[in-house]
Amino acid sequence: MLTDKSIVVTGGTGSLGRKLVQRMLSRENGKPNKIIVFSRDEAKQHAMRLKYQQLGRATDEVIYRDLERILQFQIGDVRNYHSVCSALQGVDIVFNAAALKQVPTCEYFPYEAVRTNIEGAENIVRAIRENQLPVETVVGISTDKACKPVNVMGMTKAIQERIFMRANLDCPNTRFVCVRYGNVLASRGSVVPLFHDQILRGEDVTITTTDMTRFLISLDEAVDTIFAALKEGERGETYIPRIPSARVIDIAEVLIGDRPIKTKIIGIRPGEKVHEILVSEEEGHRTLERNGYYVIASILPEVRGAMKIKGALGKEYSSEDNIIAKDSLAELFGKHGLLVEDEPKFEEAK
Repeated sequence: MLTDKSIVVTGGTGSLGRKLVQRMLSRENGKPNKIIVFSRDEAKQHAMRLKYQQLGRATDEVIYRDLERILQFQIGDVRNYHSVCSALQGVDIVFNAAALKQVPTCEYFPYEAVRTNIEGAENIVRAIRENQLPVETVVGISTDKACKPVNVMGMTKAIQERIFMRANLDCPNTRFVCVRYGNVLASRGSVVPLFHDQILRGEDVTITTTDMTRFLISLDEAVDTIFAALKEGERGETYIPRIPSARVIDIAEVLIGDRPIKTKIIGIRPGEKVHEILVSEEEGHRTLERNGYYVIASILPEVRGAMKIKGALGKEYSSEDNIIAKDSLAELFGKHGLLVEDEPKFEEAK
């Protein structure tokens, strides 16, 4: 699937981008010809480069002996059309992981979210279309917040999905597909690192509401979804993983364990939903099941073609459904090394 392919990962220094690069370097899907980490953060690129250089000195694996040839770093921003054009020269596959994704930040700076999440996607499409670049596949990485969006982050990601869906008509030689999933465990901006920090400081763990639920997915499962879309997805399709969900208060209590730490209800932050949705009721009639994933066919009949779809879902796919029990949640967190191991240091009461 990736053998001899040249690949760009926009936002390649983020949590998902780093995991995606690591998995591609493992050769589980073939040996790439080149992987370009494209991002605007030079410090993170430098740290990532040093990490792989150190691995190269510490291992005899063949993949690390030619890292200098395979793994490349390019400073740039998806907001800038010219830097996107430069990054996409001679590329076969694009994974668009660049995003402004923190919900409150996007609420306070909505146009900044537009520039990255919408204009960034359009710059990728425009670069391919106007320069007739022979890109084979673009995978847009979206979020459950794009489904029936109520916040700026979700709204901009929903538009990004539609930009990539439409691009299948404008760039007939390139396949555009998307993936959409929920909260990535332990990624920056998620609740797990926040709760860890509060617990280790001996502070109250802040909960928005007692009934809030969220989908849970590991970084590896997120990458699995991306690879499934790349391998099997048809033009204009959106891949949805079938994943568990949990009450946020259960997450907090599992991480707290038997520590003398309380939870504190602070109310919903700007732009938050109580429950998230991965597939809306309106999308259900064009959703099918394929190899363990839900797959949403394009909303555009010109892209979808004449395929007949027997809707796999009779209702929306919500985080309110199939909530994982607390003991299973603790087992899941233990499996991924997310339980708080170090005892927090409590200050003397004043």
